[in-house]
Amino acid sequence: MPEPRFGWVLYDGACGFCACWVPFWGRTLQRAGFDIAPLQSPWLSKVIHLDESPLSWDLTLLLPDRTTIVGADVYRQAMRRVWWAYPLYLMSIAPGLNRIFNWSYSTFARNRYCVSRACGLDGATNGRH
Repeated sequence: MPEPRFGWVLYDGACGFCACWVPFWGRTLQRAGFDIAPLQSPWLSKVIHLDESPLSWDLTLLLPDRTTIVGADVYRQAMRRVWWAYPLYLMSIAPGLNRIFNWSYSTFARNRYCVSRACGLDGATNGRH
């Protein structure tokens, strides 16, 4: 598979929200130099080590050099490469606002399965792949 210019945005495919949200933005991310894949993808275990617990699976950016970025910083990396999202990137790094952005992301991430259930969103892989 071809290597994306800026890396792979990896999401929890067992999370209904994640499995809808990230692919929805897939074309935008591809134009920005990223590709997407669920964290449950079989090829991924050959590239990086992931904890087996789905609760530890956070949005991850796998860079071409195989280093990883996780959580809110993945959004920042994507927003800074999409022209219309760049103002959101600037707000996400502004003093004070960066802490609110990080808190908002981590709070949502901890509760993503509850949000998915409440919205009736099934995970793409349902934890299997």
